[in-house]
Amino acid sequence: MKMSSTIKNKWRFCTFAGFISCIILLSVLNRGHDSEKLSHVQNITLSTTSSNDSAHLLAASAQILKPSNIGEHEKETNEEEHSSNLSHHPTASMKFSEEPSKVGEYEKETNEEEHSRILAQHPEASLQFLQPSNTREHEKGTNEEEHICNIFDGKWTYNPTESPLYNWSQCPFLSDQVSCQRNGRADFEYESWSWEAKGCEIPRFNGTDLLERLRGKRVILAGDSLNRNQWESLACLLYSAIPIPSSQAYINVKSNAHKVLRAKDYNCSVEFYWSPFLTQVKENRGSKIMRLDRLSAAQNWHGAHIMVFNTGHWWEHPLKIKELDFFQYRKKVVEVDKMETESAFEMAMKTWARWIDKNVDMNNTKVFFRSISPEHKGKQWCYNETKPIMDESYEEKFPKSMVEIIERTIGNMRKPVRYLNITKLSQYRRDAHPSVYKSKKGTLLTPGQPGFHADCSHWCLPGLPDTWNRLLFASMVLDNSIETSSS
Repeated sequence: MKMSSTIKNKWRFCTFAGFISCIILLSVLNRGHDSEKLSHVQNITLSTTSSNDSAHLLAASAQILKPSNIGEHEKETNEEEHSSNLSHHPTASMKFSEEPSKVGEYEKETNEEEHSRILAQHPEASLQFLQPSNTREHEKGTNEEEHICNIFDGKWTYNPTESPLYNWSQCPFLSDQVSCQRNGRADFEYESWSWEAKGCEIPRFNGTDLLERLRGKRVILAGDSLNRNQWESLACLLYSAIPIPSSQAYINVKSNAHKVLRAKDYNCSVEFYWSPFLTQVKENRGSKIMRLDRLSAAQNWHGAHIMVFNTGHWWEHPLKIKELDFFQYRKKVVEVDKMETESAFEMAMKTWARWIDKNVDMNNTKVFFRSISPEHKGKQWCYNETKPIMDESYEEKFPKSMVEIIERTIGNMRKPVRYLNITKLSQYRRDAHPSVYKSKKGTLLTPGQPGFHADCSHWCLPGLPDTWNRLLFASMVLDNSIETSSS
């Protein structure tokens, strides 16, 4: 009996120990799985050694978004890749056949579900940077401390002694549309506001430094008039840094479709390509057809070392869409009013993403996508405004679906794309638009005209787009620092 009791006790002990071991094993596996999911969205950081003057880390100025899973490419010849999305939109029954659920070669349905699940679990972190309050120890023997912050999260501070990075008179090629001072704007305060990130310091733009970084390189900006606005800013920032620009720089702004600045001594160029939808729009027998499967001007993008893209404004303006007659994807055609704009926009974005994944060598090229630049209409009309919106809780309403499409597309790409999220910091600056000073005759407008003529979409130069380019510059500094430290 004693022996039997002893055996039973040992058996119970073994059973209990095995049960506990299974629980521990499952816990470890689940934790590893969660860590793997959270690692899909990556942030770039630059560390600095702690010192007596409390040196801070430069913010993660541009986020690299990578797909949930890098799957095997679907073949381009798969004509049925677009067959499910249009079926979800009965209004699109005019024989695009069906809208695709899979537009991209790079994408699988399980990837989108996984990515959506991650963002749903962490909505506050969706395409955002780590918050300034987060810190971690840098364990390399020197006990360095890293302060991680989001340079797009901050505030505007007024400094009357702060001078613009250039004077409009230094850039004779500036278009009338953005030359507010030349067109008679009398106030200058809007030029003296500086963007400060929470918890870290963003370096002041250095044109000479950037020219050195761009030596032997080619930069392209492709998109709508807001990317042209950014190109004019970047061209001025560099042009004014060249000692004798009249002989050491070449500038050509005659064409609306292509503009270029070349710094001869640095053998570098900064170019703009007009592509408001990113996709092609062609006329055929009097009808305007948007090719959702083809990009406009893409043949000119090859070989660029830095690419900056944007789109959105023309997509969200009904009049621009109504100028079109048909959407086309390969051999399938549908009338514009028979298909939801958001569906067409998603197809266009995936076409762009496929082109990047297929054609860009990330060893030689860095790709950026700039977020939507806000307009100030309605209650936040820009006419006669001379100060920013100081209410930090203010939030402009944008087409949420379009923003989500952009961010989801970038997140599902095989190649890393840096997302320049300038929307929030720009929405406070209703004072920085050209308003009525968008032409040389702007001051002749009568008081009753601003409602029809004030430009509350574009931005004065010098002005806000200089801050966008300052953040672009910070991103280049950040990337180079990481590459140097890892080599």
